[in-house]
Amino acid sequence: MNSVIIIFALAVLIFSAIVHEVAHGYAALALGDTTAKDAGRLTLNPINHLDPFGSIVFPLFLYIIHSPILVGWAKPVPYNPNNLYKDFKYGPLKVALAGPLSNLLIAAVFGLIIRFVPLPQTTEIFLAIVVFINCLLMVFNLIPVPPLDGSKVLTLILPSRYSTMIQGAGIWWFFLVLLMLYAFFGVIFYLAVHLFTLLAGSGAINLLPF
Repeated sequence: MNSVIIIFALAVLIFSAIVHEVAHGYAALALGDTTAKDAGRLTLNPINHLDPFGSIVFPLFLYIIHSPILVGWAKPVPYNPNNLYKDFKYGPLKVALAGPLSNLLIAAVFGLIIRFVPLPQTTEIFLAIVVFINCLLMVFNLIPVPPLDGSKVLTLILPSRYSTMIQGAGIWWFFLVLLMLYAFFGVIFYLAVHLFTLLAGSGAINLLPF
């Protein structure tokens, strides 16, 4: 990949991760919790959201080791499940799913543009990068390992002692994420590609420069 593609892909990754986190905050706000709003996190200003490790170091690490998957995350938006008075039962699940769904929405919008709007090939290549990165973010964040959204979904269906064990993984979550990437890379990549082709069309996969 040339430098322009790399810089663009990193910018898309950072922005998409920020949208992902803001979606969590707005979902919580809609359900009655103002924690994210009070903390000034309902904004697309990257300064308020960048996580030095998840937004910069980890993606660069994946690039340096020539990982075919480029993923990362923004600083988690805070919320208090005890304030979700509009839906105490399913509120946490809705907040957790709001992030991946925001990435699906971005991928769907740009995927449909590729599919139905005639554009120069160079433009289509950049749009394909947007779609694929958001497909990857959606699939990646649904892995049931802290601090990813999949772990929050999982804790809602497991007995409380197992839920506490998962959320209390501490620093070990990083190694668990790496393990999941290594062990299930093929599954993650397959699901992302399948979602990409569903949204942008099977021929669009040839637009990807990686």
